[in-house]
Amino acid sequence: MIRVLLADDQSLVRAGFRALLDAQPDIEVAGEASDGEEALRKVRELRPDVVLMDIRMPVLDGLAATRGITGDGDLPDVKVVMLTTFELDEYVFEAIRSGASGFLVKDTEPEELLRAVRAVVEGDALLSPGVTRRLIAEFAARSKEPAAEGALAGLTEREREVMALVGIGLSNEEIARRLVVSPLTAKTHVSRTMVKLGARDRAQLVVLAYESGLVRPGWLG
Repeated sequence: MIRVLLADDQSLVRAGFRALLDAQPDIEVAGEASDGEEALRKVRELRPDVVLMDIRMPVLDGLAATRGITGDGDLPDVKVVMLTTFELDEYVFEAIRSGASGFLVKDTEPEELLRAVRAVVEGDALLSPGVTRRLIAEFAARSKEPAAEGALAGLTEREREVMALVGIGLSNEEIARRLVVSPLTAKTHVSRTMVKLGARDRAQLVVLAYESGLVRPGWLG
């Protein structure tokens, strides 16, 4: 059973998400929070698998709450999916850099929301269909933090290649076709690369690909 915490300051939004999620046989809503501070407290108390976190909330915003979750060594398995009202939200890239596993617009289709919850539990990054790879590149280009020298030194040539393909938004299946290997082999390369770089999930691997200069804004493969 996948346990989800809903963090949004609008009770109607939480009610809608709860109705959808609780209707699934493999998902249950473990709790709700109306601000970031309450979300952080309840995550530590309830230990959910996934947090659906609104970016803009009172007391403590979603970005700060996400950093509190992903920076807590006692919560390594909690995944955060950020919720935003607009696809071109200025905080989207910062949310991923803060440790979020992905983001969705609030008016996304129900099926996409359910896919998101299940995907992040499996360790996949989740990007709203309307948020394109060009948008990721745009935010990456605005990154103020330079890449650490030699950050990719421990990667093999194939792992660098795979990381670049992840960076331009390809799935494991697409990577497998591009490199003429099996999807399982592609997934193994992605996983090893994440471990070597200390990436929390696939979303952070995308960020690292841009920040290291391995992929440059505008490269769409």
